[in-house]
Amino acid sequence: MKFFNFGSKDIGIDLGTANILVTLKGKGIILKEPSVVAIDRKTGNIMATGNEAKEMLGRTPEQIKAVRPLKDGVIADFTATQLMLKNLIEKVKARYNVGKPRVVVGVPSGITEVEERAVEESVIQAGAKEVYLIEEPMAAAIGASLDVAEPTGNIIVDIGGGTTEVAVISLGGIVVSHSLRVAGDELDEDIINYIKREMNLAIGGTTAEQIKMEIGCAMPLMTETSMEVRGRDLTNGLPKNIEITSAQMEEAMNESINKIIEIVKATLEKTPPELASDIIEKGIVLAGGGALIQNLDKLLSLETGMPVYIAEEPLDCVVRGTGKTLEDIERLKSVLVNARRK
Repeated sequence: MKFFNFGSKDIGIDLGTANILVTLKGKGIILKEPSVVAIDRKTGNIMATGNEAKEMLGRTPEQIKAVRPLKDGVIADFTATQLMLKNLIEKVKARYNVGKPRVVVGVPSGITEVEERAVEESVIQAGAKEVYLIEEPMAAAIGASLDVAEPTGNIIVDIGGGTTEVAVISLGGIVVSHSLRVAGDELDEDIINYIKREMNLAIGGTTAEQIKMEIGCAMPLMTETSMEVRGRDLTNGLPKNIEITSAQMEEAMNESINKIIEIVKATLEKTPPELASDIIEKGIVLAGGGALIQNLDKLLSLETGMPVYIAEEPLDCVVRGTGKTLEDIERLKSVLVNARRK
């Protein structure tokens, strides 16, 4: 495979289940939007993307379809993804005078070849000159300032919207990795189901996400917190307000949190002894939106017996990693996978 020197107009994309972030070489992160697109069912035209489209979720008239085209970190709706990427890349091209850019895209490590091709095809059709893929845990590690090219072991746990990626990295490669399709979306679903089951109240995904961010926790908090939630009473169908606590949300998310902890343990068990000793010294690094769940770092440290650190700006780690790869392409070219050019 031949690698090119990347020019100043190349872009990195974190194609996340929940959010899509874009970085432009030399400019840093230039765009951050929810991975949502609103499409006119009759014409197939885009009505809105990002924040505007997210506000339409669950609120659209019949002729408008608001969808999240990525599920579990991969493309679930190819057409909607293509339209979203095209709209996104056109925005960047117009705003920053970018021609046909070379693009580095972060993809889950558990992605299949068919899914990889779907991502590449979407980005090419959205106006890219060339597409390079980088596995999300590798991009997250680079974005979290871990020196992935050195012959020492690092472990990254990237908890995104659709997937939790755990990877042990050394010498520019992933030595051991696991991808679990339990992450932020699953935790939202846990909250929805718990409130429905225990309180007979129906709430939507946006409300569940807000609850998770405000009072969600993996272990009891020093001071229990609570918040008021509005939903639809399932007994009479009328709107109703209830008070929920952080302890209840810990209970709601317990099963999924345990699955994430188990996948981290399983990865550590398969780590070669030499790298394991490096990891014991350096600790585990948490990235992705899930890293912000209160006390998750403490619980993971308790369960593994290792220090656990939350990366700086954990939500931006993958996209920052794509940007750093663009900046230092010669040294980091070994981390790119399945490049495709047109």
